[in-house]
Amino acid sequence: MLAARRRIMLIGWDFDARIRLGGPPGLEGPEKLGDLILWLVERRPELEVYLLRWDIGAIRTLFRGTTIFTLMRWMWHDRIHTRLDAAHPTGASHHQKIVVIDDCFAFCGGIDMTSNRWDTRDHRDREPRRRSPGGKPYAPWHDTTTALQGPVAAALGELARDRWLAAGGKGLEPVPVAGECWPASLTPDFDKVRVAISRSMPAWRDSRPVLEIERLYLDLIARARRFIYAESQYFSSRRIAEAIAGRLEEADGPEFVLVNPAASHGWLEPIAMDTARARLVEGLRRLDRHGRLRLYHPVTEGGGPIYVHAKLMVVDDEVLHVGSSNMNNRSMRLDTECDVTIDATLAGNAHATAGIARIRAGLLAEHLDVSPTRIDDVFAATGSLIRTIDSLRSVGRSLVPYQVPHLHDVEKWLADNEVLDPDGPSEMFENMTQGKLLRGLRQGLARVRSRGVGKPG
Repeated sequence: MLAARRRIMLIGWDFDARIRLGGPPGLEGPEKLGDLILWLVERRPELEVYLLRWDIGAIRTLFRGTTIFTLMRWMWHDRIHTRLDAAHPTGASHHQKIVVIDDCFAFCGGIDMTSNRWDTRDHRDREPRRRSPGGKPYAPWHDTTTALQGPVAAALGELARDRWLAAGGKGLEPVPVAGECWPASLTPDFDKVRVAISRSMPAWRDSRPVLEIERLYLDLIARARRFIYAESQYFSSRRIAEAIAGRLEEADGPEFVLVNPAASHGWLEPIAMDTARARLVEGLRRLDRHGRLRLYHPVTEGGGPIYVHAKLMVVDDEVLHVGSSNMNNRSMRLDTECDVTIDATLAGNAHATAGIARIRAGLLAEHLDVSPTRIDDVFAATGSLIRTIDSLRSVGRSLVPYQVPHLHDVEKWLADNEVLDPDGPSEMFENMTQGKLLRGLRQGLARVRSRGVGKPG
């Protein structure tokens, strides 16, 4: 952002103007996001900032201390433009997480520019810097994003402008790209590679649905030969589970390793996502006769949970897929999402294989508290991602196998009917309008009460 000259576009699910961005010592400007944006536009007369966030999520901003005053200062500035994105069906969310600087440099991934996201790869039990803007400590957090330069950054700029227009903003022209814009402080993992963009967009008014991300997930599962390593906040997509099931039944199919959080955050997400995960994993394990499926969750040195918010997939060390989409129904067909992919099998991309393998080994090393070299050595000896992980698991910081919890009838019913993780806009209220929703819920509650489950203690 300090290098921006003409335009900064911030497209996200959430923003918190109070967060401190940090950076190397000696950098100019305020640390807080809200103050930095104001400082930048005051010093650069040609710079304009466009901030677009999900409309429903913006309600929480009203309760964030001084944030409302920062937003008012932004709105009064003629070169800071803010909008709330309501261009989605009822019940959907704008979930893309994109930053574009001068159409030359961009971020795309799973990290929101909001509070309770910062952490180091050490994920220490006690980290004095891991505090909310209000000073409250929060638990370890694991996330991923990508930094991009070149034609893919320009393409993300076009996507951001289109989204701004769809949300009711004025049409914006591309920014003329002038030379190199990669930050000197950031070491690239890849150079001169072709990067693909994939999207999820629900049907909305006159627009047809865009299902590129779902199609890509299914294609990647179908093409895998040796393994798929994935990290996701959720695992509740029936289509993805069905695709995995088909591969598990093959005698010589690939291994599947999925890293999730132990439990979802919030009060509603555990009911919706964790119960659906339990039901899907139950079914997949019955089909996994060859023992090629594993789910894990990471823990700290003290055994505490590390929350996984990353959305990432590595296929055979040939494909790296990172973005905002989770492995749930919403990300496939209801919410707006944006992911990027590097495929080393494409012409001109063969040199990317080493970088993809290095990232996969680095992630496993981070979770298992060993060196990437150790990961490489054990993987070379075993030829199996699952055996590599299981042989390196230990007490303390490690990966813990997922245990399917016991679900009572209401939880099973919620999961089976996808009430809180619908398969698209048309399914959002379908059961309710057909009279099935409350009838099924009443039956489930009756069965729970008859067994005494869930009564106050």
